[in-house]
Amino acid sequence: MPEVVSNASPLIHLAKIGQLELLHDLFGEIAIPRAVYEECLIEGEEREEIATIKNADWLHIYNVSDQNLVTVLQSGLDKGESEAIALALEKSVDLILLDDAEAREKARLYQLKITGTLGILLRAKKEDRLQSFTDTIEQLQATGFWIEAALKKRLLVEAGEMESIDN
Repeated sequence: MPEVVSNASPLIHLAKIGQLELLHDLFGEIAIPRAVYEECLIEGEEREEIATIKNADWLHIYNVSDQNLVTVLQSGLDKGESEAIALALEKSVDLILLDDAEAREKARLYQLKITGTLGILLRAKKEDRLQSFTDTIEQLQATGFWIEAALKKRLLVEAGEMESIDN
């Protein structure tokens, strides 16, 4: 069983910028619930743009057993986020990949360890798997991914690509 569960957002955003393979490089095998697969590749408006997800043989699709928990979690979350959190709990994984603030908040209530697209890219930079964190973040923003200016500066400092903002 993979030790990481992902929601759709990190998969979609990394696929859009040609960095989907970073997930495999950093985490190995990754579990996704069926709702996330459907959101990305069946229902998603961007399914052509992110078709590389379909070819990622290190992504494993699981059905979530506890549909009652999914129903409870769906208060404020979409089905993919709800199933991702439920699957992470069912499989007792080490990490869940989520971008949505409300989904992250709910995952924290269940004491799940969380990272998102930006955290994945930062880790990749720190492990020398990205040449330029700045360029990658700009590519991400060009796809419509919103990053608060102060957060972007903090991340660039942490990635070693900007002088400290405290100086």
